[in-house]
Amino acid sequence: MDNKKSLKKIIITIVMALFGILFMTPFIWMISASMKPEADVFIFPIQWIPKHFNLIENYKEVWTTKFPLYYWNSIKVTVITTALSVLFSSMAAYAFSKIKFRGSNVIFVLVLAIYMVPSQAILVPQFILLRSMHLYDTHLGLILLGSFSVLGTFMLRQFYLGIHDEYMESARIDGAGHARIFWTICTPLVRPAIATYAILRFIWTWNDYQNPLIFLRDKSLFTLPLGIYSFADLNGNFYSLIMAASVSAILPLLIIFIIGQKQVIEGISMGGVKG
Repeated sequence: MDNKKSLKKIIITIVMALFGILFMTPFIWMISASMKPEADVFIFPIQWIPKHFNLIENYKEVWTTKFPLYYWNSIKVTVITTALSVLFSSMAAYAFSKIKFRGSNVIFVLVLAIYMVPSQAILVPQFILLRSMHLYDTHLGLILLGSFSVLGTFMLRQFYLGIHDEYMESARIDGAGHARIFWTICTPLVRPAIATYAILRFIWTWNDYQNPLIFLRDKSLFTLPLGIYSFADLNGNFYSLIMAASVSAILPLLIIFIIGQKQVIEGISMGGVKG
């Protein structure tokens, strides 16, 4: 019986590894193409390891354009948006889970109902609002649009609900208020969940194409998704350069995930054993 289980695990591992390699193939080809001369990009059969490396020239060509400006814009917008979204979503999640007030459940249901509205349906009201506040075509307007998340509030609320009220009662006996309980007791206990949401928020904001497209006009304010589109328009026949730009754009996401993957795993484990 043990031998059968071991064989089954080995087969499953091999199958999952093959699927993993299959899913990684486009990314590996992108890295390979970014290192090749343009003439070698579409050679068949594919040269996964380039015979002629053009790594320095390709990336130098990318980074001597406006690409660094787009990169900085994305870093600024994404980091600030993620920080604000995590802060506001955590505070809202704590309030809905640990503070008892009249109508809290009704308000929470109304907040969840907002999530049912497609983002495309509120683009016009958002456009009118930002223009009336003189925040259209600014990074601040873009940041404010992403500084609160219904999904983040709902997700974090479930973890705050898993914290036993005895911790809070002990803190109240010591004279702690809600602010201190939130910062020093509850938030550290759900740190893996917050880290998981922060990573997801970072990825969503970094890859966001719709909001910058609608709410930014000045090319000097473009984020990476718009910047890569503009770069592809100028270099549409040079796929090696486009792949080099794409690899550069994906690199921060890989770094963030590698750094935070332990927290993500802990967050998933907390969700599985909560309560």
